[in-house]
Amino acid sequence: VHMFKLKQQQAAAAAESAGGGGGGGGRTRTISTSRDRLLLKEMSELQEVLTQQRTTLHLPNPSVLSEFVLTISPAEGLWAGGHFKFIVRVPEAYNLAPPEVTCQTRVWHPNVSEQGEVCLSLLRLNSIDGFGWYPTRTLKDVVLGLESLFTDLCDFHDALNAEAADQYRCNPQAFKLKVSEYIRRYACRK
Repeated sequence: VHMFKLKQQQAAAAAESAGGGGGGGGRTRTISTSRDRLLLKEMSELQEVLTQQRTTLHLPNPSVLSEFVLTISPAEGLWAGGHFKFIVRVPEAYNLAPPEVTCQTRVWHPNVSEQGEVCLSLLRLNSIDGFGWYPTRTLKDVVLGLESLFTDLCDFHDALNAEAADQYRCNPQAFKLKVSEYIRRYACRK
């Protein structure tokens, strides 16, 4: 179902980009930037990842591929049962610059701040650990990285939310209870 919706959204975006997009006084709009051409290609590649994972992609405006919503629903681990929405904005300088990602769902997590900032090396231009953004990275890498925040890339030593990381180190049980409370209050599907 999700792959079908993504295909519909891509088809609408491609049609509008190719000139069927109304408005503009009869002018046809074409994909003119390298970012837009890359995004059209990479959205197709994302279908592979989205069909295998518990992640969905939604384009609020099908003719704008540079801003979309990812919803990650971990099947296991501390955050299992939660549904976490991330807004992904792809700048004009893409793929020389990484996408900007913010978490719209409150989550008790060492690598996501209470304001929605996300600490993930591949989203940084200059990363100390050498795993930062490179022009060879794609949106598929971003999706896989965000999914991994809820499993193997959760990093309590490079914490953006120091309070969450400290709580985990000092009292893991209280940390788990707070994660569950946040899922119940903010991350349940309604």
